[in-house]
Amino acid sequence: MGETVEPVFVDLSGWRRLYIDLPGTGDSPPGEPRSDVVLDVLIETIRAEIDNERFVLAGWSYGGYLAAGVTRRLPEQVSGLMMVCTGFKIRPEDRDLTGVLTSTPHPGWLAQVPPGLHDHFAHAVGSQTAEVAERIAAVLGRNRPTDEAYLASLRTDGFALSDEATPTPCDAPVCFLTGHRDRIVGFASLFGALGSYDHGMHTTISNAGHYLPLEQPAVFTAVTQTWLAQCEAVLDTGGD
Repeated sequence: MGETVEPVFVDLSGWRRLYIDLPGTGDSPPGEPRSDVVLDVLIETIRAEIDNERFVLAGWSYGGYLAAGVTRRLPEQVSGLMMVCTGFKIRPEDRDLTGVLTSTPHPGWLAQVPPGLHDHFAHAVGSQTAEVAERIAAVLGRNRPTDEAYLASLRTDGFALSDEATPTPCDAPVCFLTGHRDRIVGFASLFGALGSYDHGMHTTISNAGHYLPLEQPAVFTAVTQTWLAQCEAVLDTGGD
């Protein structure tokens, strides 16, 4: 996440960034494999870091789903919500893949990608070029180890938050960024949710899939900067 988001701040100042290793990833030990427990840990971490200060949230995939959960729990503190390639429902059978486009792979686009990633990339990556594939593989290769057994149990037994069906109020800038070729979660569900937000925008990138921030980094940076400018107006930080 840091590698995709930090370029957004090259020309910006005044923002503190926190990148959190969720349970079972990076330096965070696994816990009970339920998303409700993961959300509790996330909120505890936020409380420890910033107490009752206002903040904005950006999450990609499962992180975006959890960001919506944080927004439901801390509506008075959340001053902006960005959800990237995700939805308000997490189980595969609940995702809306209406209108998702297929991809046309360039010849040899996976030649420099480890064989173990080929099937996943063929399904998840929308812009199927060698440049994109190698960029994604390089970033994934720099990730720290994950507890695969814990994550498998989480996805099987406790993936959905107990309150995922309840409304997610946010009277602040909301940004939904999706890929038209995202065959993992689609784009339609977030577009349908846009009407619930007075300060919302939805952007679907035609030549992008589930790895949109790495497939189209310039577009991701531009959209995120636009959203942050809206959030800054709400926070009225004055650069502090």
